[in-house]
Amino acid sequence: MVKKELLVSPDLYDLEKPIAGIEEIEKYNPQRFEMEQLTAIVYENKDDVACVGYKDLTDGEFWVRGHIPGNPILPGVIICEAAAQLASYCSGKFAITEGVMMGFAGLDEVKFRGLIRPGDRLVIQAKMLKMRKFLITAQFMALVGDDIVAEGIVKGFPLTKELLEGSAR
Repeated sequence: MVKKELLVSPDLYDLEKPIAGIEEIEKYNPQRFEMEQLTAIVYENKDDVACVGYKDLTDGEFWVRGHIPGNPILPGVIICEAAAQLASYCSGKFAITEGVMMGFAGLDEVKFRGLIRPGDRLVIQAKMLKMRKFLITAQFMALVGDDIVAEGIVKGFPLTKELLEGSAR
């Protein structure tokens, strides 16, 4: 079996030496509490507009009790949310758009290739493909150990402060 090339070589980052923790991530991503799907960032490259982060999964995750009782498996939608949060962090960190945050715009070509359980470290790689004023497109890969467990394309649009304040009505 031919091994697929990763977006970012693991030789370029050290999972034991984060460069940004949750406090830094929160500067760019507004998600809090159960919706925070990144634990740390371990790689940033402004030239390639790429980032790598991870989420350490515990028995205390909100989905463990109900997906699947007695045999918890990380829902695919949460993998996609983690990828979207990483892409949003990357776009915010590198000031790609004028938005205060990225809104979810869609997914393409998503494939799930393995099971992810509490105790696993989900590593996500994201690399921007297209950066336009109204749409950001990023490729992502999710790994557990050396195995690609999910991949696809996530799309986001910049949410301005005015748009966010208008939607609060």
